[in-house]
Amino acid sequence: MSLTLAPGVRQTMLDAANIAHPLEACGLLLGHDRHVAMAALCANVAPDPASHFEIDPAALIAAHRAERTGGPRLLGYFHSHPNGLARPSATDAASAARDGRIWAIVAGGEVTFWRDSLSGFEPLPTAPLQR
Repeated sequence: MSLTLAPGVRQTMLDAANIAHPLEACGLLLGHDRHVAMAALCANVAPDPASHFEIDPAALIAAHRAERTGGPRLLGYFHSHPNGLARPSATDAASAARDGRIWAIVAGGEVTFWRDSLSGFEPLPTAPLQR
């Protein structure tokens, strides 16, 4: 399954990671089907945001409410690894819900995409947006 990204989505995540550095940035991936229309930056409320992320629960609730009233679907999440690699860490694997959502990970100027499947994280390719 390939994802498409709206213009600016990747840059939004890269910018969020740069601004938050040396802390982890995090946010929501919103869209429909296999298209990420928007990356929405959220507060990282983790007790140790230098090495963990926790998306502000109020932002998650608001996204679910918006989806129920016809807004974009909550497709997944993004976060940065300020001193790591753009792939899921052991901490990510331990905290994953195995719910099929998309995870984008930002590190070293790179953004990678993963599906949080029952068997663990699976890499997701991105495709150019078709016009």
